[in-house]
Amino acid sequence: MSDDLRIYPVRERIVAEPGRDFTRELNAEQAAAAGHREGPLLVIAGAGTGKTRTLVYRVAHLLDRGVSPDRILLLTFTRRAAHEMLSRAERLVGSASARVHGGTFHATGHRLLRQFGPDAGLPRDFSIMDQGDAEDLIQLARGNLGFGRQEKRFPKKESLHYIYSRFLNTERPVDEILEQEYPQFKEYARDIVRIFAEYTSRKAERNLVDYDDL
Repeated sequence: MSDDLRIYPVRERIVAEPGRDFTRELNAEQAAAAGHREGPLLVIAGAGTGKTRTLVYRVAHLLDRGVSPDRILLLTFTRRAAHEMLSRAERLVGSASARVHGGTFHATGHRLLRQFGPDAGLPRDFSIMDQGDAEDLIQLARGNLGFGRQEKRFPKKESLHYIYSRFLNTERPVDEILEQEYPQFKEYARDIVRIFAEYTSRKAERNLVDYDDL
């Protein structure tokens, strides 16, 4: 991967200490997670328990086992956290981590779609909408279908966008989401689904993607 495609600026390369026993620098729970061998592992941990430290040492463990850094991907929700995690990994294991990929979920999704978008039916020259843009497009879809003019209260664009995001990311039916989170709008379930279909169609026509698509 060339430097011009990296999400963050090139950092000064650091050489790790030879023969360092990484497990001695972790508590028992952290060491168990960092040294996990085969298959997926879910770690549930609260604030201040060393989640980032554990993930960084996990990288060190994988590299020590001979895993290629190109096969390691570190993802976080914020740019700051991603940069911190990559920097700490390099301070720990040195230049061996230079080819470890990392970034936010959205930035990584964006990079992959630019490269492989056509395979998913998406042209490479797509544009990304932020949350405000997405809400405005949902509002256009809502208005085009004539909803929101009823005497009874109808969900606003912000609520529709939230429901759409929940529907897409949890794969739960819209009526179930409404039942649990917006019971006052249950009677509009079919109308809301129609709005989502119109919104999706408008995105495709305009070559747009939103954060949930990424």
